[in-house]
Parts: sequence; C-alpha cells; structure tokens
Amino acid sequence: MKKRKRFFKGIMSTAFTIPLLLSGTSTYATDEPAATSIPQIKVVDGMTQPVFSHPDAITERIYVETTVDSDRDGKFDRVRTDIIRPKETEQGLKVPVIYEMTPYRSGILDVPVYDVDVEFQAIPKKGNKGNNSGKPYASYTPGNFPTTYDNYFVPRGYAVVLGESIGTGLSDGCPTTGDENEVLATKAIIDWLNGRAKAYTADGELVEADWSTGDVGMTGVSYNGTLPNAVATTGVEGLKTIVPIAAISSWYEYYRSNGLVTAPGGYQGEDADNMAEAILTRKMPEACKNIIEEIKEGMDRQSGDYNDFWSKRDYTKDAKNIKASVFVVHGLNDWNVKTQHFSDWWKALEKNNVPRKLLLHQLGHSSPSSGSIKGTAGWNTIMNKWFDYWLYDIKNDIMETPMVEIQREDRTWSTEANWPAPGATPTSLYLKPDSENGLGAFSKLPLPNKNKKNQFLIDNPLIRAAQLVSSPDAANENRLAYVTPPLTKSVRLSGTPELEIRGSIDRPVANLTALLVNYKPTGTEIVTRGWMDPQNLHDQTRSTSLTPNREYTFKWDMQPDDYVFNPGDRLGIVLIASDYEYTIRPKAGTKITIDPERSKVILPIVGGSDALNWE
Repeated sequence: MKKRKRFFKGIMSTAFTIPLLLSGTSTYATDEPAATSIPQIKVVDGMTQPVFSHPDAITERIYVETTVDSDRDGKFDRVRTDIIRPKETEQGLKVPVIYEMTPYRSGILDVPVYDVDVEFQAIPKKGNKGNNSGKPYASYTPGNFPTTYDNYFVPRGYAVVLGESIGTGLSDGCPTTGDENEVLATKAIIDWLNGRAKAYTADGELVEADWSTGDVGMTGVSYNGTLPNAVATTGVEGLKTIVPIAAISSWYEYYRSNGLVTAPGGYQGEDADNMAEAILTRKMPEACKNIIEEIKEGMDRQSGDYNDFWSKRDYTKDAKNIKASVFVVHGLNDWNVKTQHFSDWWKALEKNNVPRKLLLHQLGHSSPSSGSIKGTAGWNTIMNKWFDYWLYDIKNDIMETPMVEIQREDRTWSTEANWPAPGATPTSLYLKPDSENGLGAFSKLPLPNKNKKNQFLIDNPLIRAAQLVSSPDAANENRLAYVTPPLTKSVRLSGTPELEIRGSIDRPVANLTALLVNYKPTGTEIVTRGWMDPQNLHDQTRSTSLTPNREYTFKWDMQPDDYVFNPGDRLGIVLIASDYEYTIRPKAGTKITIDPERSKVILPIVGGSDALNWE
C-alpha cells in the first residue's frame, strides 16, 4: 500500500477550510470556498475545529500481527487494536492518528509483592511475598468508545487508535516489563498504519489502513506514556511526535536507585516481575510462567545492580535513534515515576537535538488535565495545537513559545529557555557539626579537619521520614540534621542535588538516604530525597564488599527538582539510613558514622553561592 503525500503544509490563518484528501483527488490549500460535497477540516487561529460527527464515526476492532513471539508458541503475537475514525474515511478521506498503547485496558490483577521487612544479604568478599499490589498509575478504559482522546480529536479530523499490550486482555504473548518485545509489539501498529505490517479481523479477514496518512502521534500517562518513549527510540517511520506524561525513561530507575532496591511511591515491595504478573490478563496465563521466572532472575533483586536486563529497558541510551518530536510532561511531586525519569530523558533529548518541549507541574502522578494544573479545556488546547503542528503541518505558535513551562509552588506559571534553569550552578555546602544535641549547620567554604568530630546515627527502619525530619533542633539518634538559619532572600533550586559523605558503617551492608527539607515558619516539607546502596560506591553496575567500620566516601544523587525556598525558610539536609516508604527495612540497629567536615551536599542553585544567603 503506497502512502499518499500530505495534502497541505505550512498553513496558518485566522479561519479557513481545507478540502480533505479524497482517493484519486489532487487537492491543496486554498482560501476559496470549497465545494460543500467535499469533506473539510476547519482551522481557526492555528487549530483544527470540531466539524466531524463523533456519533457517526466508524469503530472497528482488529488484531495487528507483530514481529515478536513473546510466549514462544511458534507464532507471531497479535495485538488487539480498537480504532475510531471519521465516517468520511470510508469515502477515501486520509487522516493522521493519535495512538495510545496500554497494558491496562483489561484491568490489572491483585498479585503478591515482596516482603520488605527482611535482612540484607551482603555481597560476598569475592565478588517471601506480601499482599500488596501496584503499578505505575494510569486510568484505563474497557476498550469502549468514547474515550477522552476520541471525544475531542475525532471531530477535528483525527483517527484514534487504542492498542492492548502483549500478554494483556485479547492480545497474544506475554508481558515483559518494557523490553524489546513490548516495544516492537507497540511499534507494529505504526507499521500497519504505514502499510508495513498485517492486521486481521476476528474472523481472519485481512485489513488495511487505507484511510491513514501514516502520520502518528503517541501519548499516554505512566506506562501508557512509557511505551511512546520506548517506541520513539526505534526511529520507526511514521511516528511524528510523542507526548509522554509521567513516563518512565529507564525501568532501572523505577525499581532501583544508585544500586539500591527501591520502590515506586505507594507500591512498596513491587518489582519488575510483579508488574508483569499484575498485567497478565490474557487467556491461558500459564503460558507465561517461564517468562515471569526469567524476569525475576534477570532483575537481580539481591544486588540491585544495573545489568543487561535493565540496559534493555533503558531508553535514554537509544535516544540517538529518535526521529519524532517529544513533548515531556511530568509532576514535580511525582514519587511513583520519579523526577529522574523526565530529567534523564530531557538530557538525552537535548544531547541528540530532538525537537522538544517540557511542562512541569506541581501535582504528583497526574495528567495536566487536572483543574489545578491546566484544566481539561486548557490541556486539550495545548494538545490540539501540538498534534496539529506535527501531524497536520499547521503552523501555529506552539513551537514559538518558550521551550519549558513550570508551575510554581503558588500555582502560577513561569517559562524558561531550557531545564535545568540557565544559571543553575552546582553549589557546595559543607556539613558542620554545630551543637551538643547533634544539630548541624552548613559552611560555604571547606572546613579545616583539625578537630575531627565524627557524628553517628542508628538505623530504625520503622520510623517514617516525615517523623525523622521533624523538630531538627531536638536530639534524635536516628538521624543527622544540618540546617541553615532563616534565608534572607528567595533561593531557587533547579536540577539534581548530590551528596558526598565520608563515613563508615558497622555492618557490611545498609541503606543510605538523604532528605532535602524546607523548614518553613509554617511547617516542614520534604522537598526531595535520594538513596544509595553503599556497596555501589564506585558505580551502579558493580557491588563491592565493604569492610565494617572502615571509612569510605559515598557519593549519590537525589531526585531532581525545581523548587523555590522563600525568605524566612530554613534549608536542611537530613541523613537517615532506611526510608520506610521506599527501601528494604532490615532490623534496627545499624550504626552509620560520618565525618561531617569531609562531607558536603552539592545543590544546583540559580545564581550559585551568591544567591544562597542566610542570617
């Protein structure tokens, strides 16, 4: 099937209509009135308008044949695909596609996850289940129209395609938690829309996408936004743009952090194998038993190291292949798909000169359609312009606005030319023991290590972080706190904080956690946090045996953020061992000793050290 060239390009006008492409008809952009018998789209102020009937739209269900055999039954997997398109496509109308693939369309299962109240297993010198269930949050539909996408976009001249990921619902195969099988199966639908793959009805009749221009935009929230990231790295022809919302860029960073086994927020104990089990909603799920076991073995929950299993699920390393534009959307308070995902993805896009935009908001794992972000109408307008620009070549102003838009803590919006904010400078603050009760302070200059004064904390994994950061002026053996006096002016952090801690552990393995805290006059807020397996003191690919009570330098990063401390706030760093909501919780009693005068935090401060002043 030969793909027809697009019928207009580069159009922008206050209001006009454009004859849509009919089979065997040559058409072009015009300001002249079109014949009433010819279907038309209408563009006003650079946006397509609703001129097609949603109730009259054509819906169909097909099964697209992929190039993978994930359940190893000797046959290529086929994935269920639901389509809704304007009725005019039956007359030869060619339209672009908005496409969402999801593993959640048939729901999820309540599966057991790992017990985290267990002891560590240290790496040798030479080199039980709970009852929670979880997933990266995303709303899903049972596959029936209307949905949010088609309700809005079909009347504006788009087809909407909803796929069901391998191993889920009516699709063949097995879930593989983000590896190339899931990616290539998702890609197959784009190939079909461009005449490069086959699809069939339930009765086995061959189906062609002769109504498609072949131009595709992908979007979705969470897992549904992760798959667009993954497919874009294949460089598939026809994928013109993606809008990943709260999306994973590396599955390692979803379940691990600096070599440490960590949980997605709200789903303590979940791991890559549990995820696959939860979405395994296909008929005869026993066909995937061996696949789940291979995931369990490959993810290496014991060491937490980055390995080949995780490399295959790391999309940042393949960003050089991306041909589509990317509109990244993420919540600055998302502790499910944490902020490192958007930050690492954004860096990879910039390195490879991918056309891009970034929107950061103040909620958590959420779509920008929330009323406290952009609202449904506001977000639909943004998406309308974005897809019109990239799928219909309508030259509106969407790419003329600043590259980055950030919602501030007071819910107002600001813009930047890039992210982190230009002018954000790594600024070192050296830890300083400052009182008998253990409360520490900061110095902007390195401290002479003449009178070495070590400090220590005792791990109690059952005390939550919110309690450990409270009352920093009071003595607490389970944490070390370092706090500035009240700030004299606003201080903006933009980027990734880092820690460099000199210390020892009285056991061969432990958790290390750092919390960046804002001690406001009105209350306490954990701004961001970060974790490390001290056995990964060299890098996240290799655990090293530690000698108890020997000093090492531990370096790790925290989750990226963009945050403004106001005058009167006190900036604090609180060091703890285990983090109740996120890390494995061994028995209490591990002692961690640090040399504060040889330890520091490095904060990305806009304006650098000069901007960081306190009383």
